[in-house]
Amino acid sequence: MMQVYANTLLRRYSFNSPILRSFHRGKVFATIRGYPLDGIKILDLTRIVAGPYCTMILSDLGAEVYKIERPFSGDESRKWGPPFLEGSKDAVYFMASNRNKKSVCVDLKKGRDVIYDFARKCDVLVENYVPGKLDEMGLGYKDIRQVAPELIYCSITGYGAKGPYKNKPGYDVIAASIGGLLHITGSEDGAPAKVGVAITDIATGLYAHGAILAALLQRTKTKRGQKIDVDLLSTQVACLINVASNYLNAGKAARRWGTAHESIVPYEAFATSSGHITIGCGSNEQFVALCDRLGIPQIAEDTRFATNQSRVKHRKELIGILSAIILQRSSAEWMTIFEGVPFPVGPINSMAEVFQDPHIKSIDIVKRLPHPTAGEIKVVGPPVVYSEAINMARSAPPLLGEHTEQILRELLNYNSEQIERLRQNGIIQ
Repeated sequence: MMQVYANTLLRRYSFNSPILRSFHRGKVFATIRGYPLDGIKILDLTRIVAGPYCTMILSDLGAEVYKIERPFSGDESRKWGPPFLEGSKDAVYFMASNRNKKSVCVDLKKGRDVIYDFARKCDVLVENYVPGKLDEMGLGYKDIRQVAPELIYCSITGYGAKGPYKNKPGYDVIAASIGGLLHITGSEDGAPAKVGVAITDIATGLYAHGAILAALLQRTKTKRGQKIDVDLLSTQVACLINVASNYLNAGKAARRWGTAHESIVPYEAFATSSGHITIGCGSNEQFVALCDRLGIPQIAEDTRFATNQSRVKHRKELIGILSAIILQRSSAEWMTIFEGVPFPVGPINSMAEVFQDPHIKSIDIVKRLPHPTAGEIKVVGPPVVYSEAINMARSAPPLLGEHTEQILRELLNYNSEQIERLRQNGIIQ
């Protein structure tokens, strides 16, 4: 029973919260597995989204992440507001990808030796500079490998280390444009549209995080570090999945379908009297169940709609019939009518509705973390739950340079004289 209670606390609270610190002192945690990446140290030279998202996932798993930032300005996303966090100079945008990290301000152009000292102490370096930029500073993989041969060096770029685009700066929406995502996103008769979040950045961060874990595992066998290249454009093309396969293997060009599905009907959003709901029927049995709940069982027996193949052929007629019926009631009414159905269905929620959803509230995915100037912030915690490990948001995103002196002393063993000299020379903040 105590173990169940302990796991509940882990899901709900930051490890730094008073209730967990008290619980931990009572040694109830003795039977709980630790963080999978406990003891792993990450030298994080990334900014914006893809890189910070990658290192944040690793930090949730227990890795210690040292976020190296430019003195007095820091990660560009700190300025990406409004909105800004009340009681802080940082944009709320920055809060989304930087929890659990220690901010250390080092000028890379002047502080190469400091970075070398970090590399000797760390297991992984993650950077997202344009290819060649860090080489100019003596911080490329060839340089770092000389001082830390077991270090895993992960480069996240826009277009990779080779090819005609390699020196171009990489941004989510541009990679999504060149990589075809915008071409297949948007209403059927409308203009191309971007996804509502930087999904190419996020997917790249996820690919990078997985690659780093694989390299750490391989290192246990080889005792050698290695370089990993991950880029936005390659990630975006890889994420085209069935759309890419359709073109490569059947020569079928893609098009925009709005919320609809090219190969499954019905599978799209429908307007209700109060908003929209999304319905999907991936089998004939599910379509029969939909027609029964809508009070039109005869439609499921109509030869035009009896199979998915025929429904795809007669898409417009069927969607017209369903749309007219669904428009007559509110989203809430339809969700009540559809309770217990075998087909997937859900309302299209606003942000307020997302975080008031009873399921979202019940799984405690929103975490509250103490913040040094704002008092408290809320973050969406990790979506993955382990039965034998801890995966959690532990601390709020750091203030700029909040941990510079602490980490230089504790990790690199610098003394007061060394730290003051670095500060006087404009190398650290």
